[in-house]
Amino acid sequence: MSGTAAMPAALRSPGVGFEQPFAMLQACHERVLRTLDLLARLRAHVHQHGADTDARHAARDVLRYFDIAAPLHHEDEERHVFPLLRARASPQVQALVQRLQDDHAAMEADWAAARAPLQALADGRGAGHFTAEDASAFDRFAQRYAAHIAAEEDIAYPAARALLPPAALASMGREMAARRGAPPPS
Repeated sequence: MSGTAAMPAALRSPGVGFEQPFAMLQACHERVLRTLDLLARLRAHVHQHGADTDARHAARDVLRYFDIAAPLHHEDEERHVFPLLRARASPQVQALVQRLQDDHAAMEADWAAARAPLQALADGRGAGHFTAEDASAFDRFAQRYAAHIAAEEDIAYPAARALLPPAALASMGREMAARRGAPPPS
């Protein structure tokens, strides 16, 4: 499957550092979208070629990202962005935050449904194709994520950035780095 070999490098840390926490959050969104694109390409590949070695590798890449990196990203938002907005933003933004938090719970359930056929494929237990139910789970997961990212980048992140003084941004970046075992920002 073309492009699969390059994906593991893309799943590593984004090109920005923790000294810019909102840029880091947006870089994570870019990685989410790239990984969702890989999932779409994987679906097409499996439809055309079945569950071959390339498909199993791509499934592992998708699993790795959404099992490891995405939950850390959601935790960043739950710790640093959402509480601030719930406490200090306009009522409209506070309502959006509730929706975004509900999205996190729904995406967890969506991921559980999408994860099962990917894990079967990665383990070599797949039937060599995805079912209509699998396709529906993949679509639901991808669509919810896309809408979620748009709301965060268009409304939530700018509102939070405007409320945070530089010292709080630095503290946010240090905490994000520490939870990942990364060196603190300079």
